[in-house]
Amino acid sequence: MNVYTPILVLGALGAAFAVFSVVMASIVGPKRYNRAKLEAYECGIEPTPQAAGGGRFPIKYYLTAMLFIVFDIEIVFLYPWAVTFDALGMFGLVEMLLFVLTVFVAYAYVWRRGGLEWD
Repeated sequence: MNVYTPILVLGALGAAFAVFSVVMASIVGPKRYNRAKLEAYECGIEPTPQAAGGGRFPIKYYLTAMLFIVFDIEIVFLYPWAVTFDALGMFGLVEMLLFVLTVFVAYAYVWRRGGLEWD
């Protein structure tokens, strides 16, 4: 238990600071609410009840999200591989090269289809 005590103390200090900050902001902060402050803020654009274009998202939105997930998963697999690289030997190197090649094929596909161009 002595090994985890500094981690628990640090977590408790972090949680206490977060709770203290939220409580003090609600006590000390100004409370002048008006209609403009209670509306949703959309980057300076006047909010509308329905999204532009009938509420449909362009396909590039989903393509960008999937591309992010592909590269996020790649990074998640690269960290443990890098830590155990010496223990895996040649097998680990070949397997990671195959994995990176697969991800590169997905990247090339998205690039070829124009998913990386912002219009």
